[in-house]
This record gives sequence, C-alpha cells and structure tokens, in this order.
Amino acid sequence: METTTVQQDAPALGRRFAIMQFRIGGMPLPMFVAVTLVTVLAIASGRLPNDMIGGFAVLMLAGLLLSEVGRRIPLLRHIGGPAILCLFVPSALIGYKLMDPAALKTITTTMKTANLQYLYIACLVAGSILGMNRKILIQGFLKMFVPLLAGTAAAVAAGMLVGLAFGYDPKHTFFFIVVPILGGGIGEGVLPLSIGYSQILGTPQGELIASLVPAALIGNVVAILSAGLLKRFGEKYRQYSGDGVLVRTGEDQALLREKKDDAPLDLRLMGAGLLLGCTLFILGELMAPLTGIPGPVLMIVAAALLKVARAIPESMEVGAYQMYKFMSTNLTFAILVGLGTLFVSWDKLIAAFSPAYFVICAVIVLAMVAAGFFVGAWLKMYPVESAIVTACHSGLGGTGDVAILSSSNRMGLMPFAQISTRIGGAAMVVFATVLMKLFY
Repeated sequence: METTTVQQDAPALGRRFAIMQFRIGGMPLPMFVAVTLVTVLAIASGRLPNDMIGGFAVLMLAGLLLSEVGRRIPLLRHIGGPAILCLFVPSALIGYKLMDPAALKTITTTMKTANLQYLYIACLVAGSILGMNRKILIQGFLKMFVPLLAGTAAAVAAGMLVGLAFGYDPKHTFFFIVVPILGGGIGEGVLPLSIGYSQILGTPQGELIASLVPAALIGNVVAILSAGLLKRFGEKYRQYSGDGVLVRTGEDQALLREKKDDAPLDLRLMGAGLLLGCTLFILGELMAPLTGIPGPVLMIVAAALLKVARAIPESMEVGAYQMYKFMSTNLTFAILVGLGTLFVSWDKLIAAFSPAYFVICAVIVLAMVAAGFFVGAWLKMYPVESAIVTACHSGLGGTGDVAILSSSNRMGLMPFAQISTRIGGAAMVVFATVLMKLFY
C-alpha cells in the first residue's frame, strides 16, 4: 500500500520539482509569479509607487517575461527574439491603448524624469570600452581595421545606391538606415545616436528611435543569417575557412592568449565603476558646448582615448566593466520595455517595415560581409572568419555578437567581434553625429 502511494505521488513530486527548476530571470517560477502578483495588485488598487521603485518593478518584470518568451519561440529566438518582443509588445500596447495608466505613469517617471536610460548608457559605454583588454583592443583593431573600413565603405555605398533606386533621399538612407545598422546595437548605438540627432535636429527623441530601431533589428537578423551561410560555405570549401582561426599565420591565437580571465566580483570596485560612468557622461556634457557635439557621443570618444592612453587605473576599469556586466545582464530588457513604451511609435514602427526598406537593410549588411570576405582574403586572413567578424559590425551589441558567432559556430572569435561591434560602432556613432552637425 505504501509503495503504491509513493508511486502515485512520484509524478506529482516530479512536476513540482520541474516547476521549481523552471526559472525566469534567475527566479524560480513560483517566486516570479508571486512578485508579479504583488505588482499587479498594486497597479489594480492604485497603490503602485510613481517613482523608480514602481518603475523598476514594472520594467524588470515585463522585460524578464517578454525576453523569456522570446527565447522560446522557434526561429524568433535565433534572430533576437527577446529584444524584438521587449520593444514591439509595449509599443503595440500603447498603440492600441491597452496599457494600464498607472503602469505607464511610473514607467514615464523612471525613464524620463529619473533618466534611467542615461544611466544605462553611461554604464554601458564606459564599461564596454574600458573593460576591453588593451593589447587585444589595439592589435586586434589593427588587424581588423582594413576589413572593417572596407566593409563600412561598401555598406554605405551599396545602401545609398539601393536607397536612391527606391526613391529614398541619400541623407536619410545614410543617417537613418545605414548608421543604426552599423552603430553597435541599441544601448551603445541607437540610444546615444538618437540623443545626438535629437539635440541637432530639435526632433523628439521618441520619433527618432522609432526611425532607427527597425534598421538595427533587420540588420542584426541579416547578419545572423549571413553567418550561418558562411559556416556552410566554409564546410563545403575548406580552403576559405580557418575553423575559428582568423589569420592564416595563427597570429591571432597568440594574441587571444593575452586575454585574462574576468577578475573576481568586487562590490567596491563596482561602485567606483558606476561613479566613473556617471563622470564620463558629465564630462561629455561639459565638452558639448565647446565642440557642438552632443555629450553622450563625446563620452564615447573620451572613454576610448582614456583607455588607449592608460589614464585610468586598471582597478577602476575593472569596476566599470563589472558595472557594465551588471547593467547589461539585469537591465537591458527592462530598458527595451521602457523604450518600446515611451519612445517607439507603433504606427511608425509598422510603417518602417516596407519591402524596399528590407531590401536596403539587407544590401547594406551583405555588402559589408562581401567586402570583409574579399579584403580578408587579400590580407592573408581566412575569408570566412574575416567576413563573420565584419558582419558583427551590424550586430545588436554583445547579444548580437553572441547570436552571430553562435550561428557560425565561431565563439572563439568573440574578442575580434567585440572590436568590430564596440569600436566600429562607436566610431560610426561619432562620425555620423559630426556629419549631421555639418549637413543639417
């Protein structure tokens, strides 16, 4: 009798164990449901705090849920599904007037009044650049400079020509389609870009984000698909593939051995890193009136120059990098929900996805990949690897790099991909902002 009871209870115990093992944002499912229930009850009763406490709760819960769903939808999960859902679903809720006013109010307070997006940008820019290994940054950039430059030039030329063929103004094609694709993602690229454009054009940032985001998303998808095709090409034509080795002489492998393991987590250094990120942002704002270039863009320049010049103690660079990892891991999807809610117009987002727009975005990425392939071959690199690293120039930040390299089974190229995305993207944002200042 006891044996029968135990056998009957076994499936129930197994289900309970499975439920406890299922996690959303690091939380067991029952805990996530409990936290969500508390927040929903606060919204329904009108007791949700209209400050960063309420804002963080709503943004993080929505971001964790939507990103988890995005990771589990077939096909969508391979093309940036979490980011797409976090941007599109809140935008649609606002567009169809389905979002609760109390939730919208606290999101507005957190994102606009408290400027959470600026803090996020400051931490991401400071940590992503200062956290790179200096030797890999300099030597890796020197190796990839020509393929990246050629790829960027090919992308700009091809995009503007095809845009012209479809009746797009060349300036619009460059600033609102080419640049966001090559800008290094949403957090490090589209956000500072939208702030810079807004200050120069006098256009609300929300309208600009809605114009910039679709190109970045489509470019990332095309880059992922291109990487997968390059992998298959390399398997069929072995002479063009290094199986994860970039340079035919193997010099890149010796360089990658210079990469150190991440330092142990240091909470005090993280605090210093947070302060450093805020200080660099303030420095950019101080320099803005003197140069005419928006502060968030100047922050990128300052961080790169300080890194190359070794002007910041290594311990503080570690702190900035650890703060970057914390923010990017825990707040990226929350920030995307906020952007989708307040800055991404649903009507403009949908209107942007026309067949001509898709073709222009695809041609931009394909031209860049093709240039990386042939220029890499000319420079005695393995063309497949060179093209894949160049493709990362159109990735959605670190998440995009992971997706592109995973698609091609080349995760060992991550340091070079980071140079392509971060440094190439930062250079593109600065270059585009300066050009817009001159031509608008």
